[in-house]
Amino acid sequence: MAARPLTGEKLEKELARLEAMKEYEYTYQARAHICGIDEAGRGPLAGPVVAAAVVLPKDCRILYLNDSKKLSEKKRDLLFDQIREKAVAYGIGMAGPGRVDEINILRATYEAMRQAVEKLGIVPDILLNDAVTIPGLDITQVPIVKGDAKSVSIAAASILAKVTRDRMMAEYDKQYPVYGFAKHKGYGTAAHIEALRRHGPCPIHRMTFLKNFQLEDHGGETISQ
Repeated sequence: MAARPLTGEKLEKELARLEAMKEYEYTYQARAHICGIDEAGRGPLAGPVVAAAVVLPKDCRILYLNDSKKLSEKKRDLLFDQIREKAVAYGIGMAGPGRVDEINILRATYEAMRQAVEKLGIVPDILLNDAVTIPGLDITQVPIVKGDAKSVSIAAASILAKVTRDRMMAEYDKQYPVYGFAKHKGYGTAAHIEALRRHGPCPIHRMTFLKNFQLEDHGGETISQ
């Protein structure tokens, strides 16, 4: 059963919350294309880091748009479709675990973010970033601490990045079921650490992230495919 649409006081409260999240969009409203950027997956022990870049219409209104971490999986999935439908442009970039090991997680994150911007199909006039300044881009950037909770553009990017990555980890779970990727998405939960100790790492693990774990005595064979 579909959720009832917001009405009355609840709708007014939600619209007021969204208005407060447009502070930066209003500040830079003279710019034609305001792009929000965020990433998902900097902390996990496995899988890619995924970045998203999103340009929303100036008059865009998407109820419940918020920091992806504050939303349920069901609500993120619904917003994922709405954002892609309503966005002027969006792009997704990523760096795999091998790339993370090769150049480190911060550089890999920047690389994924640059990819996301390149895949927009348009050149944004300004970038609203979640706390970082991305090297190698000749575009005005505004780093905003906890930006995914303060900007609708960054919030939209955070949802696209997280849903994209979560769905990838669910697919990896089918390929490597012993680790429980569908549940913990590659983060270092107790169950994930125990699975690593029993089975060793698989090809999507970030080996540079596993250096502090004693995994050499695992009982199973290292999974190589």
